[in-house]
Amino acid sequence: MKTIIGLGLAGLGLLALAPAPTAHAQAGNYPEKPVTIIADAAPGATPDVDARFVAEGLSKMWGQQVIVINHPGANGSIAARTATEAAPDGYTLFMPALSTFAALPSVAPNLPLKLPRDFLPIGFTAENPMFIAVGPSLSVTTLPQLIALAKKEPGKISIAVTGIGRLTHLTGELLQMRADLKLLTVPYTGGPAPALGDVIGGRISMIIEGYSGIVGAVKAGSVKLIAVASAERLPEFPDLPTVAETIPGFSATGWQVMVAPLGTPVPIISKVSADLSKAVTDPDFKKRLGAIGSYSRAMSPEEVLAFVAKEQETWLPVVQRIAEK
Repeated sequence: MKTIIGLGLAGLGLLALAPAPTAHAQAGNYPEKPVTIIADAAPGATPDVDARFVAEGLSKMWGQQVIVINHPGANGSIAARTATEAAPDGYTLFMPALSTFAALPSVAPNLPLKLPRDFLPIGFTAENPMFIAVGPSLSVTTLPQLIALAKKEPGKISIAVTGIGRLTHLTGELLQMRADLKLLTVPYTGGPAPALGDVIGGRISMIIEGYSGIVGAVKAGSVKLIAVASAERLPEFPDLPTVAETIPGFSATGWQVMVAPLGTPVPIISKVSADLSKAVTDPDFKKRLGAIGSYSRAMSPEEVLAFVAKEQETWLPVVQRIAEK
């Protein structure tokens, strides 16, 4: 990880060293037309919902439409390629999820997925802990019961994950590593809806997903939450145990950052970063995110670089485990 961390540290001076933009590229009147945010998640997935909340906040602030375009598939590489090929004028931004920047670079180093080699960091948008929910085919009601059953019947309990290499998959692998058990991983494409349908229908035993992707089924009683992979119990879910209460130190939280294509003018990066910080720290925005199990905080571009480098290091053992299978 020395190389990755070194890239991050070297990038701290990237914005200051960039050439001065021409007069027409100054950020004074930006944006003067609609802005597109590329999301690497399928519609309805937690990162997609978070991106739409961010887009709404920036739209109100700028008086311009901010549109979210979904490019799911290939573990985020389709969206990354699309974003890196966009004009570096500030009118195309990219909100990758954790797995795109923290997992794929380790297994696909030639893809345009690294900071600051391929994108300029702007800021942090949201984080969302993973929730573990079981369907009607399982009689368990707690995580300890699930672990005990999985150890008694290795490989028989099936787990739905929304994409190989995505955070739902990484979290499932981390759970198996830390609890020393074996589950049957069933990957899905197209967001949480098809996976959730099979869990509700009893064809799949359980699902790991952000809350916004399963909230309807939870409220309807079709699936039961048994744990959340946050460091502490969440204020909105005070009676829901954390995974760490059963497996000390366990944490699996997704996140999204905002970046721009390489070459985007520095004044535009600075403006979007400042405006994004205001949007994600707005009390109403934070309240709306909290209702769907997501949380926001502001980060500077430099803080994003350091944060992503640390996350890459944290998830590397899990990524390597997947690659070895």
